[in-house]
Amino acid sequence: MRFEGKVVIVTGAGSGIGEATARRFSAEGAAVVLAGRDRRKLDRLARELPKERTLVVPTDVSKFADATRLVAQTLKRFEAINVLVNNAGVATEGDAKEGSLKDWEATIGINLGGVFHCSRAAIDALIASGGSIVNTASVSGLAADWKMCFYNTSKGGIVNFTRSMALDFGAKGVRVNAVCPSLTLTPMTQGMMKNKKLMAKFNERIAMKRGAEPSEVAAVIAFLASDDASFVNGVNLPVDGGLMASNGQPAM
Repeated sequence: MRFEGKVVIVTGAGSGIGEATARRFSAEGAAVVLAGRDRRKLDRLARELPKERTLVVPTDVSKFADATRLVAQTLKRFEAINVLVNNAGVATEGDAKEGSLKDWEATIGINLGGVFHCSRAAIDALIASGGSIVNTASVSGLAADWKMCFYNTSKGGIVNFTRSMALDFGAKGVRVNAVCPSLTLTPMTQGMMKNKKLMAKFNERIAMKRGAEPSEVAAVIAFLASDDASFVNGVNLPVDGGLMASNGQPAM
């Protein structure tokens, strides 16, 4: 019960890593605010969590007004914010020539803009509580993928935004870290999982020969937000089953 009496906002809470993260914090005693664009998914999850310490706030993180409303409703209900998990994200394919401008704007606006909007909106409350931020970046923000230009750029931005905020707010009592998952078995990757040849290539590169379960990423997010990580700040932590342990050369 590391988070008993704490208040945690999770964006993108309707499915995947966000849902698993909300469940993890709730199971450890936190009051959890579920944010996302799909009210039905949020309500479905909320019905499975303790009513007295669960709040649903439909939110489009690409809009700063929505982020400020999310923070205001959280403070109105629970009077504090101890942890902000910036998890909302989308994935689009294409290179800088082929990708559409609409996809560029959506990917940057949600993935990177959402992290900025929610962090800016919540920072005063986090300073007041001595809280922390955990961002969901990606191994795709540490190195690039083929034909994923927009996604790579957005996640790379999160990686350095995490470091920047850690420098600026560490002395004010707010730690800022990020998780960098590799392939994770979520609704976002369902299409990839149906491609047996592609999955075989992933499993060849990942030392543990499988993708992550969302709960495994959620466990690392909870660690980074906890007092167990009290001197961890500005870290972009790969949660990748050993993918980045390789220098890229093939197995012998």
